[in-house]
Amino acid sequence: MCGILGFVGQCETELFNGALNKLSHRGPDGFGVWKDDTIIMGHRRLSILDLSSNGAQPMHWANRYIITFNGEIYNYVELRNDLEKKGVRFKTNTDTEVLLALFAEEGHACLTKLNGMWAFAIYDKQERTLFLSRDRMGKKPLFFSQQNNYFVFASEMKSLCPFLPKVEADYGLISYVMENIFDYEATESCLIKGIVRFPAASYAYFKHNHLEISKFWNPVESMIQVPKKYNEQVELFRELFIDSCKIRMRSDVPIGTALSGGIDSSATISTMSYIAKNLNGNFNRDWQHAYVASFPGSEIDETNEAKKVVNNLGISATFLNIDPIKDIDKIFYYSYLFEELYITSPIPFIQLYAQVKKNGTSVTLDGHGSDELFGGYPFDLRPKLLDDHPNPIKMYNTLKTINNVNNLNNNYSLKDFILEYKQISKAKFVHFYKPEYLQKNYARLDFFNNRLFNSTFTSILPTLLRNYDRYSMINGVEIRMPFLDHRIVSFAFSIPGSSKVRNGYTKALLRDAMKDFFPDEIRLLKRKIGFNSPSTEWIKGPLKEWLLDEMESAAFKNSAIIDTKKVKKIVYGVMNNHLAGFTDGEAAWTAFMPYVWEKSLNYFK
Repeated sequence: MCGILGFVGQCETELFNGALNKLSHRGPDGFGVWKDDTIIMGHRRLSILDLSSNGAQPMHWANRYIITFNGEIYNYVELRNDLEKKGVRFKTNTDTEVLLALFAEEGHACLTKLNGMWAFAIYDKQERTLFLSRDRMGKKPLFFSQQNNYFVFASEMKSLCPFLPKVEADYGLISYVMENIFDYEATESCLIKGIVRFPAASYAYFKHNHLEISKFWNPVESMIQVPKKYNEQVELFRELFIDSCKIRMRSDVPIGTALSGGIDSSATISTMSYIAKNLNGNFNRDWQHAYVASFPGSEIDETNEAKKVVNNLGISATFLNIDPIKDIDKIFYYSYLFEELYITSPIPFIQLYAQVKKNGTSVTLDGHGSDELFGGYPFDLRPKLLDDHPNPIKMYNTLKTINNVNNLNNNYSLKDFILEYKQISKAKFVHFYKPEYLQKNYARLDFFNNRLFNSTFTSILPTLLRNYDRYSMINGVEIRMPFLDHRIVSFAFSIPGSSKVRNGYTKALLRDAMKDFFPDEIRLLKRKIGFNSPSTEWIKGPLKEWLLDEMESAAFKNSAIIDTKKVKKIVYGVMNNHLAGFTDGEAAWTAFMPYVWEKSLNYFK
């Protein structure tokens, strides 16, 4: 896991090195540069596999190919064995060398064989061609900028800024993002003008000053044949998830988990424990490192649930009480490192992964992706009623599940259902649902899976993947996500919504697959919490004085991004309303965050 930078054209070495070092947080363990007369490629290394100098990049192959690579190829052991059978010989124990050798053998066709996360560039000295690629889900970031006389790419926007004619915010996009915070990460649009986001599941060739981008993976076209019986689907998922965790436990440094106490992270660390106790193979057995962010007294605190999970596994955990004041003087620098806008403060997440690194763990296996794939979010559930209708029993179970997850009415009765059923009779569907619920872009998927597809590929998940890449890499920590193994993604969209929401539970298939892996009191929890900042409590308490000072500052009053009167009204509305809830605090931070980003823009220049 690293930071990469490349420049095609004429570039001063000093300028390039300075831009590369803006990625030092992503790769604190090494610095490398390679150049010839028309291209220069750089790498900041975070050492995970083959910690020796053999793993240094940019790496060469066959005196022809040079790579700078950010990511991990989890199935590199199997790929290496296949190549060795063909007579290929390796000098290192890295996945980077395997990737290079495979590309030399198969070109871009090799991408379909990779199980991993990546953003990499390979330069072919013979053809004088640059090849770029980004993984299927877009877990690893890649940006580029093309001007009249050069092309430049990097892991983060900050490394591209030194090459831009001018560092300028895209105010039009920012205005849109403030109202549609989840709707731009899956696009090419970026907050800084002149920078483009390279698309996920894609590759490109750059030659003769022309970039041609192509897709190599489509999740709908990758659907598989799954068993019709639910119990057999559960068994298949369990097998896939165990293997996904196992290959992600391959590491030459200690591994751990950011544990929330919810189902997904609990399933991940419990499966790691199962693998260590029951399976053989190539994986790191130093996995017993759980890290828990605690918010004492807050309604979003899951410390007790996390304790039950680690106690069941017989391991200890590091509990970190999040202190919003501790790093408040760094918030503008954190915003520069984070680069993006979001609905909550980055402080809890950055503090947690800082503790992970401080404790000597450089790799975590975390539970991201399960909610989007298997229907864990309350706001994704309602389209399932379109699939259930007109069956009243199915509709009753779905509505009861929605109420359970929202914690609205744990005693949802038949009388409650009859009242709601009348509202959503077939004649009134169009009036009862939001327009996006009625969209069915993929005929092969039911309404519910169409909704989950949107959350997975165009809105929620791309945004969260971006966020967690930044939170972790700010601290030189790599996050691996077993739920997002492409085999599991294909499986998830090959099963019906009825396998995901059933008997009053979201993510039913996951819960049933994890039976006996961790305690039922966690496995069968119905309320959805999630890892967030307690924004409302912080705005009313520890952050109140800081917010008041900032809103009286000259920088705030002169902001070109926000409507200062409107933002003040929203923030004061939370401070002065004792009934303000979680979503009110979230809305206040969302309104205030563009000002923080604007002020941090000076770091980019």
